[in-house]
Amino acid sequence: MSKIILVCGLPGSGKSTLANKIFQKLEDSEVINGDFVRKKFNDWDFTELGRERQAKRMSELGKASQKQWVILDFICPKEKYRKLIQPNITVHMNTIEKSRYSDTDQFFEKPENNVDYDFKDFDSDTQSDLIVKNLQTFNWKKETVQMLGRWQPWHDGHLALFRKCLNKTGQVCIQVRDCQNWDDSNPFNFEEVKRNIIKGLSNKGYTLGKEYIIQLVPNIVNITYGRKVGYKIEQEHFEKQIEYISATKIRKQMGLK
Repeated sequence: MSKIILVCGLPGSGKSTLANKIFQKLEDSEVINGDFVRKKFNDWDFTELGRERQAKRMSELGKASQKQWVILDFICPKEKYRKLIQPNITVHMNTIEKSRYSDTDQFFEKPENNVDYDFKDFDSDTQSDLIVKNLQTFNWKKETVQMLGRWQPWHDGHLALFRKCLNKTGQVCIQVRDCQNWDDSNPFNFEEVKRNIIKGLSNKGYTLGKEYIIQLVPNIVNITYGRKVGYKIEQEHFEKQIEYISATKIRKQMGLK
């Protein structure tokens, strides 16, 4: 399920600028803009009924997204609409007191509770950096476990291995061998493999850029080291029902090689 970042505020407060900056910096994200949604549905009703209908549409579109992060960029003027959306992160662009629309100004309720960021200045570069840094906490200097594989496709056996790896150091680097169509098999390209991994781990509560990262690497078939090195190469063992899970069998069930 996608995680929602709600960027709300009066018209002209800088919502779209900030939302797009977050999108540019936050991996596996998308922006859903309120004006684009109104245009798509040809609904320019700004009565209370129309605004509530818009909030429901934005919520539904956010929940239907295939991305890990969805940035909802719209006024969202009432607290009841924000409760309907149930965002993981709420950003209030509190940069202006009045917009060019007096009816919206009168209708708008400033968020009082459950606001993660309340920005009073126009500084989208610094603000987007702050938000993304807080969401993506993977530390490149911290001890990390490497998981190298084809992941064609990602399955529950891989999930079990990921959990064991994560328990060792708290973060994992998943490396994807670039081997589409190699050995007359491996049908998925890197983007498809990555999407499957993110979907599988997101459904279990893990976040890309926090507990793990994903890297494309060459079709590595051998790992060699010289005398004493600062890492281990070890095999993990699981109960039979996990050991028997086979990506080859899963591909056959999917009608793939």
